[in-house]
Amino acid sequence: MSIYLTELDPHDLRFPSPFEALEDPNGLLAFGGDLKPERIVAAYHHGIFPWYGPDDPILWWSPAPRAVFNPKTFKPAKSLKKFQRKHAYTVTINQATSQVIDLCAATRPPEETWLNPQMRHAYQTLASQGHCHSVEVWHSNQLIGGLYGILVGRLFCGESMFSLQTNASKIALWYFCQHFAEHGGELIDCQVMNAHLASLGASEIPREAFLQSLLSLREQHVDSPCFCPQQLRLANQDPE
Repeated sequence: MSIYLTELDPHDLRFPSPFEALEDPNGLLAFGGDLKPERIVAAYHHGIFPWYGPDDPILWWSPAPRAVFNPKTFKPAKSLKKFQRKHAYTVTINQATSQVIDLCAATRPPEETWLNPQMRHAYQTLASQGHCHSVEVWHSNQLIGGLYGILVGRLFCGESMFSLQTNASKIALWYFCQHFAEHGGELIDCQVMNAHLASLGASEIPREAFLQSLLSLREQHVDSPCFCPQQLRLANQDPE
């Protein structure tokens, strides 16, 4: 285990092994470098992501264990199904990615300052290059919730979500899980477990298991229509 942090060379996209990450703080692996698209893409392909506060250098993380969703087994709560039948929120994909990223930042608690202008710009650039994708939830033609993340083969690395109205982010995740699974998606990375993710059914897996899955899934591809801008619909809407 490392007792020091690697400083990234701005001219070299290589990262240290995720297994060199610190235990405290959990997963801190390296600092420095930049937020160029090619570096961020390289990071995600190795199970690493950027996260840092306003007074920090760019910090790179690979925590253990890893919080994940299996999109094929995701089950929404009965109360959420009932809510959606009543309110009929509209759900789309890749129709307002920049707005979703900005709203994820704007709706964070004041102490959560990691989604700064540089980070938002980086992910919006990645969206323009086809790496970053969003799910949007609408009500009365207003954007009320959503999520975004990075696609790595058949793995989707979720970055953030937001809700301006009740259950909007939960509905985004529900619809996306079904859509992603139908097009060959195998795993959704949520990085670090928290109470909200746990309430939605996320589970934790060891870093080694996550990296083994990543190694396989990053070389595969979801069906090409998966991230075409479109409205998402459930394949079955059972009464329960």
